Amino acid sequence: MKLILSSSNIMISGETIIRHPTEKSNVELINSLRTNFQAAQHAAETTNNSSSNRPPYTTWTKQGDNALYIPATDFANGLSEERSQYDITVKLFYLPGIPASRRCAHTREAIDLVLKELHVDSIDLLIVSFPGILFDADDDSDEEVSSDNGSEEPDDFDSMIQTWRTLEGLQEQGMISQLGVAEFGSERLARFLPHTKVKPSVDQINLKDCCVVPKSLILYAKQEHIQLLTHNDCMDILPVGTTRDLLGPGEKGAGILASSPDAPDGIQGDVEPQWVVKYTAVVKDRGVVENKGYFALADVGSCVKERS
Repeated sequence: MKLILSSSNIMISGETIIRHPTEKSNVELINSLRTNFQAAQHAAETTNNSSSNRPPYTTWTKQGDNALYIPATDFANGLSEERSQYDITVKLFYLPGIPASRRCAHTREAIDLVLKELHVDSIDLLIVSFPGILFDADDDSDEEVSSDNGSEEPDDFDSMIQTWRTLEGLQEQGMISQLGVAEFGSERLARFLPHTKVKPSVDQINLKDCCVVPKSLILYAKQEHIQLLTHNDCMDILPVGTTRDLLGPGEKGAGILASSPDAPDGIQGDVEPQWVVKYTAVVKDRGVVENKGYFALADVGSCVKERS
C-alpha cells in the first residue's frame, strides 16, 4: 500500500518574505507533517464528539487507488490569484536506497500531486536531488558518497541520465518550464551536459560555510548559462526510522502503523519512504511565499525491504 503524506500549506499562519531564513528542510518537513496530522486528528475528535486521545486513523485519512492519504484532503484551496502572478518552484528528493528504476513513476506522482494541490497545470522550475551526491565547496568535489563497502554504484550516472530523459519529456509536455539539479560541481556538470537535450537552468548547491563558491564552478556555470542557487536541505530528508516514528503508535506518532504484529490498531508491515517533494509558490510582485508545503510517499507492506 502507498501512504501519501501531506503537510498542507505551512504558510497559512501568515505571510513570510522569501529572504527570511527557514528551518532545515528535514526539520521543517517532519514538524509540518506532524502538525497537519494533529490538526486532522483534532478535527476528527470534534466531529465525532470523541474524548479519545487519538482517534482511529480511518476517521481522519482517506483511502483511494491503493493509496492512503494522510491526512484526508480534498485539494480544494489552490492559489488565490491568477497563475501568471506566481513563480512556482518544486524540489524533488529521490531517496537513498530506492531503485533508480522507480524514479520515472515517482517523478510523475510527485508532480501530479503538486499540480493538483495548487490547481495549476504547470510549474516554473523543477529541481531534482539525486541521492548520494555531496557537494564540497573546498575542492569543488561532487563525488557520490561511498557505500558501506567503499564502492560507488557503477550505474549511478547512467540512471541519472535516464531519469533526466523523463524530466525532459515532462518539460516537452509543458508541465515544467525549467529544470534544475542539486549538488553538481563543475566536473559533474561537464560530464552530464553532453547527454542532455534540455540543459539544467539551475544548479542548487549546499555551501556548508555559506560564503565561497568555487571559481571553477562560477566560470563554468556562467559559460553554460546555469544559475547557481544555494540551499540548506539535507541529503536524506526522510530516513526510515524517522518515518516509523512519525507514523507509528508512539507518543508522537500518528497511529497509522500497528502497535504490534498482531494488533488491529493500524496497518501491518514495514514502511519504506520513497520520495519527498517540496513546493513553493511566490507572488512575483510582492516577493511573498503564499503557499509552501511537502508531499512524501512511503510504501508499507510485509515485503518492503528496510534500508539503513
